[in-house]
Amino acid sequence: MSELTFVTRPVMPEKPRPIVMIGAGGIVNDSHLPAYAKAGFPVAGIFDVNPEKAERTARAFKISRVYASLDEAVSSAPQDAVFDIAVPAFAILDILPHLPDGAGALIQKPMGENQKTARAILDMCHSKNLKAGINFQLRYAPFVLAARSLIEQGAIGELHDMEVRVTAYTPWHLWTFLETVPFAEILYHSIHYIDLVRSFLGDPKGIYAKSVKHPKAKRIDGTSSDYALDYGDFKRSVITTNHHHEYGPKHMESYVKWEGDQGAIFGLMGVMLNYPVGVPDQLEYCLLREGKQPEWISVPLPGNWFPDAFMGTMAALQRFVEGSSDHMDTSVEDAYRTMSLVEAACQSSQSGGVPLAPQVD
Repeated sequence: MSELTFVTRPVMPEKPRPIVMIGAGGIVNDSHLPAYAKAGFPVAGIFDVNPEKAERTARAFKISRVYASLDEAVSSAPQDAVFDIAVPAFAILDILPHLPDGAGALIQKPMGENQKTARAILDMCHSKNLKAGINFQLRYAPFVLAARSLIEQGAIGELHDMEVRVTAYTPWHLWTFLETVPFAEILYHSIHYIDLVRSFLGDPKGIYAKSVKHPKAKRIDGTSSDYALDYGDFKRSVITTNHHHEYGPKHMESYVKWEGDQGAIFGLMGVMLNYPVGVPDQLEYCLLREGKQPEWISVPLPGNWFPDAFMGTMAALQRFVEGSSDHMDTSVEDAYRTMSLVEAACQSSQSGGVPLAPQVD
């Protein structure tokens, strides 16, 4: 095999467009805006339904304009601006009608809180001819980009196994709006991993899933989940999330693992360990070589899932809008397929397992 190359950064637009930020919540302050500053993407202005939050964020990131209303944000936007809609899923459909027809828009995941709403969002984007994508940014984490480049070079052979495991402590109390969301963990967390698996293995035949509550988070409808995606008899894909491991870092886990018939790749997702501070992401790979013992090799990474991956989704949108790319991996059309799989996971969790046959004494 020829010398391997590692892609760890997204392809950037030829000429970055100004961004109009709609939303000033935690994810905007912790990830969107730090990523855009790192990428050199200009932010023209910001709006939030809470003006004080918008003002604080604008001061922190030296954004020159705070809009008093959504309509002002749209009417005052530079002609070549794109819109970053970073709001809870229930608010997306209220915002899209205000955008100019034909505009570029990056919409925070999930694409609505169920498949019916996702369909309405898709139809709205089509009716307004929006160039729209969903912010499934895990696809653009540096460790994921590196893993994908290894797989595309054939380094690990045929990919036949993909596993995601999270055993960590997640402070669910930070997101009070999730207390009213059915299947909160599936829709607002595991959706990342479901989408990631799809991006590598395609659409499965189906999914088996179970999401459960926890005694210390009873007000949230499901905070830990298990999934098995059905890719037939020769591919395995499982996702396991336990968000209530509050017993210190020793046995915490947070990783994605890819296995092929000629090698394997291990990616550490550091953000889930000691959330939200996290630890650095890592990537290692191991290739089978005749006559040699397996050896794991580390790949240097330029950054972490949070915030660096947020450069990738915005760059992909801007490249599609400017025409330097003819497709967008995280388009609303592709995201709708992820939402279909998420809906199936929710249905599977509700339907339960196969009942045991009557026992014989």
